[in-house]
Amino acid sequence: MTPQLSLLQPYPFQKLKQLFAGLSPNPALAHINLSIGEPKHATPKLITDALIAHFDGLSAYPATLGSDALRQSISTWLSNRYGIAAPNPATEIIPVNGSREALFAFAQTIIDSSLEQQPVVLSPNPFYQIYEGAALLAGAEPYFVNCNAENRFQPDWDAVPHTIWQRTQLVFTCSPGNPTGAVASLADWQKLFALSDQYGFVIASDECYSEIYFGEDKPLGALEAATQLGRDYHNLVIFSSLSKRSNVPGLRSGFVAGDAKLLAQFLLYRTYHGCAMSPMVQAASAAAWNDETHVIENRSLYSQKFAAVTPLLQNVLNVSMPDAAFYLWAKIKGDDAAFARQLFEEEHVTVLPGSYLARSAHGINPGEGYIRIALVAPLNDCIAAAERISRFCQRHLDTTF
Repeated sequence: MTPQLSLLQPYPFQKLKQLFAGLSPNPALAHINLSIGEPKHATPKLITDALIAHFDGLSAYPATLGSDALRQSISTWLSNRYGIAAPNPATEIIPVNGSREALFAFAQTIIDSSLEQQPVVLSPNPFYQIYEGAALLAGAEPYFVNCNAENRFQPDWDAVPHTIWQRTQLVFTCSPGNPTGAVASLADWQKLFALSDQYGFVIASDECYSEIYFGEDKPLGALEAATQLGRDYHNLVIFSSLSKRSNVPGLRSGFVAGDAKLLAQFLLYRTYHGCAMSPMVQAASAAAWNDETHVIENRSLYSQKFAAVTPLLQNVLNVSMPDAAFYLWAKIKGDDAAFARQLFEEEHVTVLPGSYLARSAHGINPGEGYIRIALVAPLNDCIAAAERISRFCQRHLDTTF
């Protein structure tokens, strides 16, 4: 058994289950779960129709590189969405079974653990737990870069020592961020690109929340930032997904795009890994990437929820609209786990303690004292949950959880 498995920590939702063990929530209140970032809006009919129309694809082995039609649809979408030259569908795009699978597998491709010094993988903190697991199972040392309010919830790259940068082979970024919803600026990207040029590490940009935003300001993407700065995609890849954009988390469909040299090696790895996307899923995915109407409707539904819920919570919590994504990152007083536990028991509402999404690093856990509220439930449920949270906070004005 690989010894690295013993280094993996329990997933946040395992910890949440343990936290709630033995509790008996108020039976008069229906449960409202705002802890898991799982889209609940209806899957668009054009996607289900495409799946049904391509059942015959089950009779053939799929190609690891995916179909020409799917890669072309992704290339066109990238060009239209970010105003960049269309990436080469043959060399700069690989369809994948969701960004989660690809983020993990990409680290196994990139990390060279045969060197005398242990390689380092940098991750924002708080972070998506796959980054840590991918680093550990690739034989690397995870190094967490804190994202605090005073730094606009962006990773504080200036705080990373030179000795760490020297061992860094891979940097995970997430913009819009999970759980904060913060979006990296062009200046943020320029700084990270300069560090990549100096130290030679690869940037893996997780952009699965890119299509959930408010108003007309679209989140800046990494390929877009590189183009605006006059760069090519050297040592840069992005990861995107249909799960949030198109409400199909069960479809397990996304893509990786960017540096052709890196993707050639990633394709080789995936050929042996045996993770080609089903032809019927490819057809449905192409239909999704080719359509923006359902994405606009999806954003509208989230905008309605944020507009209704945020004012209710601002009366009792330190919380504001995120730049993007479907989370509220709310500052509370006291212990976030105790808050979540008592809220569940008294109001039958589930939120995720922020400390569960971060690691203690450099003297602090930057998730402590926060809760993540995922506005994925229907509008009426989100409003009801906000009213219960407000009632709970008013009832415990003098309580330190």
